[in-house]
Amino acid sequence: MILLRRLLGDVLRRQRQRQGRTLREVSSSARVSLGYLSEVERGQKEASSELLSAICDALDVRMSQVMREVSDELALAELARSAAASEPVPAPMRPRLNSVSVTSVTSVPEERVTIKAPTEAVNVVAA
Repeated sequence: MILLRRLLGDVLRRQRQRQGRTLREVSSSARVSLGYLSEVERGQKEASSELLSAICDALDVRMSQVMREVSDELALAELARSAAASEPVPAPMRPRLNSVSVTSVTSVPEERVTIKAPTEAVNVVAA
């Protein structure tokens, strides 16, 4: 079974070690006990969003970056598990982008700009 808390702990530990910082330094900066931070890093405790925010602040790293790394590791773990079970691996679900023409709404002569937008229709009303 893939445990999210273990993946999160691994990512947090790597972030700390990349910076050459000790558990004591980060726990002090995050205002969390050394023992609890150690348990989070080892995947033994679930980190609340508040605790995760404090740890990320102490590491001076964006929470979104940490979660992205966790997501990447989770995807790899799922692929490895699927390969081991010889199950077909589903294609990743990503929004498809199509080209869309946009006409500017100004007093300048009509100008066309091409942008990328999700396949879902979006209604825009100019006031």
